[in-house]
Amino acid sequence: MPNEPLLQLDLPGIRKIKSGKVREIFDLGDALLFVASDRISAFDCIMPNGIPRKGEVLTQLSHFWFDQTASIVPNHRLALPSDPLPAKLRPFADCLNKRTLIVKKAEPLAIECVVRGYLAGSGWKEYRQQQTVCGVKLPPGLVESGELPEPIFTPATKAQTGHDINISFEEASRIVGSKVADQVRAASLKIYTAAREYARQRGIIIADTKFEFGSFNGELILIDEVLTPDSSRFWPADLYRPGGGQPSFDKQFVRDYLETLDWNKTPPAPALPPDVVEKTQAKYQEAYRRLTGRSL
Repeated sequence: MPNEPLLQLDLPGIRKIKSGKVREIFDLGDALLFVASDRISAFDCIMPNGIPRKGEVLTQLSHFWFDQTASIVPNHRLALPSDPLPAKLRPFADCLNKRTLIVKKAEPLAIECVVRGYLAGSGWKEYRQQQTVCGVKLPPGLVESGELPEPIFTPATKAQTGHDINISFEEASRIVGSKVADQVRAASLKIYTAAREYARQRGIIIADTKFEFGSFNGELILIDEVLTPDSSRFWPADLYRPGGGQPSFDKQFVRDYLETLDWNKTPPAPALPPDVVEKTQAKYQEAYRRLTGRSL
């Protein structure tokens, strides 16, 4: 049913490699299958109920952005949304519909590539304390949610559990090598700048976003999801008011609700009430509609 969230998925006969906070990853032999569930997490806890069709939004937006960014940097996608499923996946077509990425078996880099165009989240917190973000010195007098003079590249380490940890560009260079660090910084800033301009014309501010890159046959490629409400901070441009927090198209709405509860942010997470689920679903789908000009 369209309004029943997909929370768990197994494909008999196809080996599951990993079950993440949102994605299920399966081994297809010469490729990987990414399936986006409808799970939603906040404060590093997965909520017991999901957001219907959220996985479709994440997957279809990633497909959209892979099309837009292919001329900037190659990516890991092997199949287009219009391509038929491989024969061994067709028995599962109903649950895989609009949720799948068939991708190359790339070797992921050990850093997250974050680009910030506005001062929010952990960046705002660090700026208030030190006037820096990930070691990048910024001018005085900036306000929460304010636009930065220019976008900045602020890498992070990948955490298997808990939050990723912000690091300096120098530390990123030590982890992946200076040549690769230079490459991913340049590619990340170029993708973000192009996407931000595109989105702003469609009523969305991309405040910040996270990219992942990998190596495949010696080539640096864009992997995982790209420019989705899960990997980015999307703000409605018509409601943008610097100087405080902003309404958003991402899961900040869920976080804000959870902050009103007497919950210590450790498992088990509380179930989301129907109105929060419904409003969050609407926010994800509105972001998709504005950016692509289509409805799911």
